[in-house]
Amino acid sequence: MIDTIEAAWSPLAATPLFWIVVTVGSFLAAKRLNRICNGSAAANPVLLAILLTAVVVAVSRVPYPTYFAGAQFINFLLGPTTVALAVPMARNMRHIKSTAPALALALTVGLLVSISSGIGLVWLLGGSHAVALSMAPKNATTPIAIVLSQQIGGLPALTATLAILGGIISAMIRRHLFSFLSIDDHRTHGFVAGVVGSGVAAAEVSSLSGLAAGFAALGIALNGAVTALVMPLLAVFWH
Repeated sequence: MIDTIEAAWSPLAATPLFWIVVTVGSFLAAKRLNRICNGSAAANPVLLAILLTAVVVAVSRVPYPTYFAGAQFINFLLGPTTVALAVPMARNMRHIKSTAPALALALTVGLLVSISSGIGLVWLLGGSHAVALSMAPKNATTPIAIVLSQQIGGLPALTATLAILGGIISAMIRRHLFSFLSIDDHRTHGFVAGVVGSGVAAAEVSSLSGLAAGFAALGIALNGAVTALVMPLLAVFWH
C-alpha cells in the first residue's frame, strides 16, 4: 500500500502546478481560519499559509528547490503586485502632497532605525558580516530586498525570510499598538505599514480604507527606492 502511494506521489510532487495549488490552497485555508478567528492579528493569513505549506513540504519530504521550482510563478508575481500598489497611491496624491514634509521625516527616521537596528543586533549577537548585510535591507519590500542582498554580499534567502517575517510581525502588532496610542489616522497607519512592514503589512492595512492603502503603497515605494540607494554605499564603505 505504501509503495503504491509513493509511486503515485513521486510524479505528482514533481509537477509545478501541484505546488502552485498547494501554496494558493494554503493561503485560502489561512484566510478562512483568519475569518473564524474574527480577523485576529495573531491569525495572520500569510503566517498561517507559510506554516501550512511548510507542513506539506516537510511531510512529503520534498526538497525546497523542488517546491520553489514548482511555485516560482507565485514568486514572480511579487514584482507586478508591488507595482500595482501605485494605483491607490495615485488616487490619494492630494493627501500625499499635503503631508510631504512629515512623510520625509518619518521615512528618514524609519530607514535609519531599520538599518542601524538590523546591523547592531547582528553585531551584538556576534553574527557574521554577511548576516549583517542580509539584515540591513529587511524593511524594503521583498523583491527589492532580495536583489539588494545579493548585490551587496548578503544572503538573499535569509533577507527574504527576514523581510516576510518583519511584515508579519508588523501586521500583527500595528493594530494593537496604534489602538494603545490612540492613533486612528489612516494615513499614519498606511505609511507606517509600508515603511516598517512592507507588502504583508500593507496588504493588512489596506482593509482599513483606500487612503490607508495609498499611503502604504507610498511607504513601500519610497522606502524601497531610498534603501536601494543607501545600501550599496553602505556596503562599499563598510567592509
